Amino acid sequence: MGSEAFATQAVGDMSAHYGSIAFTDDVRDVQTHYGSRGIYARVESRAAATPGPDPLTETERDFLADRDGFYLATVGETGWPYVQYRGGPPGFLRVLDEHTLGWADFRGNLQYISAGNIAGDGRVSLFVMDYAHRRRLKLFGLARVVEAAAEPELIGRLADAGYDAVVERGVLVSVEAFEWNCPQHITRRFTATEIEALVPGRAPATAQDCCP
Repeated sequence: MGSEAFATQAVGDMSAHYGSIAFTDDVRDVQTHYGSRGIYARVESRAAATPGPDPLTETERDFLADRDGFYLATVGETGWPYVQYRGGPPGFLRVLDEHTLGWADFRGNLQYISAGNIAGDGRVSLFVMDYAHRRRLKLFGLARVVEAAAEPELIGRLADAGYDAVVERGVLVSVEAFEWNCPQHITRRFTATEIEALVPGRAPATAQDCCP
């Protein structure tokens, strides 16, 4: 499949304003070099006619509600990106409304790099994987940190009382745009819970014992 065909296929999986965020001048130059600029220029034209931010549809909301982890990218003062994995029980990434995501931030190694980066620059990107079904969703958003002591009612909505972890804060993300990626080159991986559902008795004792 040629570059233009790949671009055409991707257009339908991209929200209206994704290109206006992702397609910088440098990106546009590279698209021109490889022959996909014409397709993506038409994608960008949709954003001018559509007020943003882009709302999450039922498809995105259902997908996110089933996930037990995602990758979070933030930007530090040095300009370097920082990527960290966030995990928890399925559904810990809450869809609060069609424009807002949130999660309870558990105590980790006490480096606080993501939290510090968000304090200085709220722009984030989430990369959410479903390895078993070879699906992935990318989201752009603006994040803010909510301290547990400051907004206990909100933290209560984000936390899972049955999950054994210390909640230090919550993170809210106002979603700006998103895109679904094609399944090409995604290796299928399964959690212990997914294996147990497919082959009863073959999975480890708990889902936390499995590291796909």
